[in-house]
Amino acid sequence: MRVRFGRGKTEYGSGVSITLTGDEVARAIITYLVARDVTVFGPRTVRVNGELCKKGHVYVDPSGSVIAHGRHFSGDGNYD
Repeated sequence: MRVRFGRGKTEYGSGVSITLTGDEVARAIITYLVARDVTVFGPRTVRVNGELCKKGHVYVDPSGSVIAHGRHFSGDGNYD
């Protein structure tokens, strides 16, 4: 997973960009299922839009923020 400031050029800031590998996206989906009381045992295949997921991306708007590894990324492009 890579967390960095986005490349947006808005008047409010750049936003925050989170890039995930396919394995990280699959793990996030399984974790979501477990949080909803659905547990899968044994091998599984996670597909996104009918295909194996190669990577994922989350963009956080400049009005939002992210805390990753103890560091705060403000969507306006500043560390707080």
